[in-house]
Amino acid sequence: MKPQHDKSCARVKVLLLAAGLGTRLRPLTDTTPKCLVPIAGRPLLDYWFDRLSEAGLHDVLINTHHLREQVRDYIQQVNRDGFRVVESYEPQLLGSAGTITANRGLAAGAEACLIIYTDNLSNVSLKELLCFHRSHDDPFTMMLFRTDFPERCGIAELDDAGRVVNFEEKPRRPKSNLANAGVYVVTADAFREIADMRKFDLGFDVLPEFVGRMRGWLWEGYHVDVGSPEAYEQAQLGAGTVFAQAMREKQ
Repeated sequence: MKPQHDKSCARVKVLLLAAGLGTRLRPLTDTTPKCLVPIAGRPLLDYWFDRLSEAGLHDVLINTHHLREQVRDYIQQVNRDGFRVVESYEPQLLGSAGTITANRGLAAGAEACLIIYTDNLSNVSLKELLCFHRSHDDPFTMMLFRTDFPERCGIAELDDAGRVVNFEEKPRRPKSNLANAGVYVVTADAFREIADMRKFDLGFDVLPEFVGRMRGWLWEGYHVDVGSPEAYEQAQLGAGTVFAQAMREKQ
């Protein structure tokens, strides 16, 4: 899990959103924070730190709330692996956008900030995502995936240049199947802009404000929201195939 050193990523800061209660996964999350639920014998966060390591990203802030002591123990472990992880404890949940407001200083000295909802299991190449973000001149990039249930997701419509021209959270009549994956790259200025909005939720309150100046990047690989018992079971199966195969290919 030790991060590879990549000079092109040296000025990218990472925010891992990990403070959620995971109520739909109870009773499992009564004793285990959602970000640490075991997937094929490994904490969910392990898979994200693998993705960060592959991309050479090591400067990380993670928010905590529910069962924070377990997450703090995990942070101590990954810091020994060469990451620089700082905790931002929230006695009361601030919401995804509120966490950015509370941590506005994360963007100091950064070229860009990578924001990740950690309740997903993904084999995304963050290096490819960052390369795409650098290839255009909009301040915001949203990772997308194709969903069979667009009415349950935030749905984006893109123009021919890949720019998001419409975004709606959980639309009654979805106009596409391109779903918000909960992974974003924003410029440092855009991160501060979000912080200064003083909003609560990224999906409902912030993303619509970036329509017309945000690009969508489609990941065709594996990506699952581990938010329900059914999805959790699906993630267990995925980890046993997708990630096991990736480990064999590395050996």
